[in-house]
Amino acid sequence: MAGGDGERGGEQRGAPGGPARVALKKEIGLVSACAIIIGNIIGSGIFISPKGVLEHTGSVGLALIIWVLGGGIAALGSLCYAELGVTIPKSGGDYSYVTEIFGGLAGFLLLWSAVLIMYPTSLAVIALTFSNYVLQPVFPNCIPPYNASRILSMVCLLLLTWVNGSSVRWATRIQDIFTAGKLLALALIITVGFIQIFKGNYEELAPSNAFNFWMTPSVGHLALAFLQGSFAFSGWNFLNYVTEELVDPRRNLPRAIFISIPLVTFVYTFTNIAYFTAMSPQELLSSNAVAVTFGEKLLGYFSWVMPVSVALSTFGGINGYLFTSSRLCFSGAREGHLPSLLAMIHVEHCTPIPALLVCCLATLIIMLVGDTYTLINYVSFINYLCYGVTIIGLIVLRWKKPKIFRPIKVNLLVPATYLVFWAFLLIFSLYSEPVVCGVGLIIILTGVPVFFLGVYWRNKPKCVNRLIGGSRGRGRPASRPLGAAAERDGREEVTEHLRGSSCFLFTC
Repeated sequence: MAGGDGERGGEQRGAPGGPARVALKKEIGLVSACAIIIGNIIGSGIFISPKGVLEHTGSVGLALIIWVLGGGIAALGSLCYAELGVTIPKSGGDYSYVTEIFGGLAGFLLLWSAVLIMYPTSLAVIALTFSNYVLQPVFPNCIPPYNASRILSMVCLLLLTWVNGSSVRWATRIQDIFTAGKLLALALIITVGFIQIFKGNYEELAPSNAFNFWMTPSVGHLALAFLQGSFAFSGWNFLNYVTEELVDPRRNLPRAIFISIPLVTFVYTFTNIAYFTAMSPQELLSSNAVAVTFGEKLLGYFSWVMPVSVALSTFGGINGYLFTSSRLCFSGAREGHLPSLLAMIHVEHCTPIPALLVCCLATLIIMLVGDTYTLINYVSFINYLCYGVTIIGLIVLRWKKPKIFRPIKVNLLVPATYLVFWAFLLIFSLYSEPVVCGVGLIIILTGVPVFFLGVYWRNKPKCVNRLIGGSRGRGRPASRPLGAAAERDGREEVTEHLRGSSCFLFTC
């Protein structure tokens, strides 16, 4: 180990007398793996989505059923990803699996939509939620000023980008601490909710009231309610983005999934139950900060705990999204689908700093020029589309490579059941919100010409190669052949050749 302490340098390998090699360090154990999943799922969603789910379902009881079913669907999806993650043990998650199974174009389109819109928008939403809740006590009687909210969001994003670029260990420790903090905050809400129930304050939860519909939801409304709930559950697949940094991934990846998803489903369901012990459906629908309203009604002098707790929760969510989305950029560059600059890692810290900077910059641009909250609908649609394509890939891989070693092999009823719900959501989302879904599809398809110009076109002029490929290292083409990673059967290390005193390493 270079540096000897895990903070400086990474694992160095190479033939005797050959060049030293450095890999991304395996520093993520089971606890940190659970923290990554829980920390990415529990961000701003549980504080934003209850309003959207209730609005589209028309009753308290149906809204709670949607939350439970959302957790069940996430559990089915995570079981499929557990099989894919241990069968194709590479960082990059959906992107790596789709590229391996369906080829370069499909993988690139997923990567394109993720880097262009999905993760920058999700990061921007969580960062803005963080700033709004931090500023809520300062501006108790009005919405925080636009500029103050944006500036605080950007400062938070830049700080966490620096932390993630400095040390994997620092980033995972922050994730562990803030995940524990957000679970404690939600535990407080649930505990207060149970106290309310024991006092007899559960009128809205009584069956006669819970299913008293003030509107009759259509199938399209139910699909939109599921999409709102899916935003709160998004992030259940993020551990698959850092597989190569997991300690013993074939054991810890499925264990972390089996621990985290049921825990999050339990927390989400009982948090919503707690909300309804303090608020009527009309009060919840009129609230811009559900947790703050809950605190104001029940915690009295200690109501400040709620905005602080939400801020801590979203702070951890920003850290988790940065950590995992930067690995997606890294994996894409390593496959030749993004400029090779993004496949460089720091010599001493072994962190993908260029990829982190790109994720940070894209999020800053979304904050400055985009209507961030409108983009949530596009993100939810694209997210669900990508999940379904990846799980279809599991079935295709079973057919194409039936004898490949699978440490975990789920029953085919699991992906089939998930895909039935997936098809239901997509069809009725297209019917109910054709403009939103159409824009989402257009965003994905804009990647097609980019793929053919940037990746498929091999004999580009040298000036173009220098512009989009950076320094690939001693005459390597900007785009390596598709499938090169598959030839290594997913077991390759992320290796980099040291180059003198340069501060970055170049991909081999």
